[in-house]
Amino acid sequence: MADLRKIIIDGSEIEVDPNLTLIQACEQAGVEVPRFCYHERLSIAGNCRMCLVEVVGGPPKPAASCAMQVKDLRPGKDGEPSEIRTNSPMVKKAREGVMEFLLINHPLDCPICDQGGECDLQDQAVAYGVDFSRYREPKRASEDLNLGPLVETHMTRCISCTRCVRFTTEVAGITQMGQTGRGEDAEITSYLNETLNSNMQGNIIDLCPVGALVSKPYAFTARPWELSKTESIDVMDALGSNIRIDTKGREVMRVLPRNNDAVNEEWISDKTRFIWDGLRRQRLDRPYIRENGKLRPAEWGEALAAAASAMKGKKVAGLIGDLVPAEAAYSLKQLIEGLGGKVECRTDRARLPAGNRSAYVGTARIEDIDDAQMIQLVGTDPRSEAPVLNARIRAAWTRGAQIGLVGKPVDLTYPYAHVGADRAALESLSSREISDKTKEKPSIVIVGQGAIREADGEAVLAHAMRLAENSNSKLLVLHTAAGRVGAMDVGAVTEGGLDAAIDGAEVIYNLSADEVDIQPGAFVIYQGSHGDRGAHRADIILPGACYTEENGLFVNTEGRPQLAMRANFAPGVAKENWAILRALSGQLDAVLPWDSLAALRRALVKDVPVLGQIDQIAENEWQPLDIADMGKADFRYAIGDFYLTNPIARASALMGELSAMAAARNAVGDLAAE
Repeated sequence: MADLRKIIIDGSEIEVDPNLTLIQACEQAGVEVPRFCYHERLSIAGNCRMCLVEVVGGPPKPAASCAMQVKDLRPGKDGEPSEIRTNSPMVKKAREGVMEFLLINHPLDCPICDQGGECDLQDQAVAYGVDFSRYREPKRASEDLNLGPLVETHMTRCISCTRCVRFTTEVAGITQMGQTGRGEDAEITSYLNETLNSNMQGNIIDLCPVGALVSKPYAFTARPWELSKTESIDVMDALGSNIRIDTKGREVMRVLPRNNDAVNEEWISDKTRFIWDGLRRQRLDRPYIRENGKLRPAEWGEALAAAASAMKGKKVAGLIGDLVPAEAAYSLKQLIEGLGGKVECRTDRARLPAGNRSAYVGTARIEDIDDAQMIQLVGTDPRSEAPVLNARIRAAWTRGAQIGLVGKPVDLTYPYAHVGADRAALESLSSREISDKTKEKPSIVIVGQGAIREADGEAVLAHAMRLAENSNSKLLVLHTAAGRVGAMDVGAVTEGGLDAAIDGAEVIYNLSADEVDIQPGAFVIYQGSHGDRGAHRADIILPGACYTEENGLFVNTEGRPQLAMRANFAPGVAKENWAILRALSGQLDAVLPWDSLAALRRALVKDVPVLGQIDQIAENEWQPLDIADMGKADFRYAIGDFYLTNPIARASALMGELSAMAAARNAVGDLAAE
């Protein structure tokens, strides 16, 4: 770190890193500087001029604080610290002038603008602008862009801050947006009027400081002050992105990102942001019992009694789905094992070794990607499996990291060395002699679920661990199921995997596992939130809550326990998942020893102490697996269709539209390739 330098900001002397920009130095000093184009995670554009400050002893004009560094300041006449002022008459007049210019062409749309109430332009016009304009000329108008079904554009409101252009280019890794023209002819546009081809495009809605880019599905549905805001955790992938769920009455109206530098920074994927319409459709809102081949509605008492009657004295198995919180997984494990049955959470047949956290979680943190100089991907397509993580890998590439891929070539938005597509490539890589100089570089091996789902999955994982060991790298197992690590932590596994768990089972208790085919003949009790594949196969349906409708503990792909909080209530008579299992245990005369979520969590943390360390990552003891022979096949990726990976997504009309658009785009690409 460079030697600190003393500067004076508005009369207060502070020490800062000389490489900081003036706007960053002001933030460290607790001084607010208005801005439109500057964003700490994007490159500096310096084109809105709202962040002007006065540099004492410098040129007799204000300076853009986002584009000038502390080390560029000249010391005072007698060697005293450099001084900048953010509240002088010069600065006040300059900001008023800039705001007046910005509002020359900006329409008076506030009453009908979705940005109203949370608009940077509104806030800064009040705080730093004037209450009149000297311009009486007609306002300029611009044509709106068609960016697709997610982002609605009102380009007449655009102030050309270029945040959207810089985000799509630098973070999302697509080059479809840019600025053309000069002066009043300047406008943001898309290349050949294309829609955006990215699964992170919704972030430009948050970045836009005015109402030029707004959410198309959310348009004209609610105002910010009408919404109840709940901080929670996303379950659309295993990254555990921090989110805010905004609700109006019982309905989820939108999902926004929360900043967490250690996990998702301040980005979320489009599936996370726009999944909320799937929370309303195809919901299970009351119990059902199948009679004569048809499901009929039932009351809770009748359904629980029927489920208990079916389970008593039978060989029972429990399956745990991808979106199940740790409390529900622990409850089912205690209930089923108390009846002498078996439970299994690896419903995709992933060969994750039970009890070895270094093998099913790894030793790396998501933050380690930032400093990595070498990143080796094994059987994973992070652009589909964890788009926000992929953006972080791309950011590491822009800082000079080298990236390799073992698997089928795919567009990851950044270049990489393609090592090979099959197991032989991984074996060659893991047995290669690696120089001491290379070992000194911070590096990570990231293994995807697609690599370990086949019969030789444990051997693949063993070779990936050997590669990490030989290259002195950290290992990250990239999961695709939000509830998987938590279920592995509570021990909801059976030796031999899914087939061993359900082999010979007369009754299968299916806890939201919709991605698995259950053999004919077994009696199936399904507990879940949506009428998806699991409910179609069920003999008894018990309606449960979604992730927005109950408090739950989820452990993300790096092993970080996080709390998802209830934002709204489940429809009809649907109940929280742990409460259903507790009620059923009473009917089975095998009462679970808790009658509140707090008591359940105390028992859970007592059995699995790591789950009590909320928002912390435990150090996992390195336990390499025994090397075994792998097969010969190419690696297959875990996700085929990014938009339709779970019951909530499949219930969403918007996700269906995006899936169809992606399929059409891929078909055109395949034709072009031929």
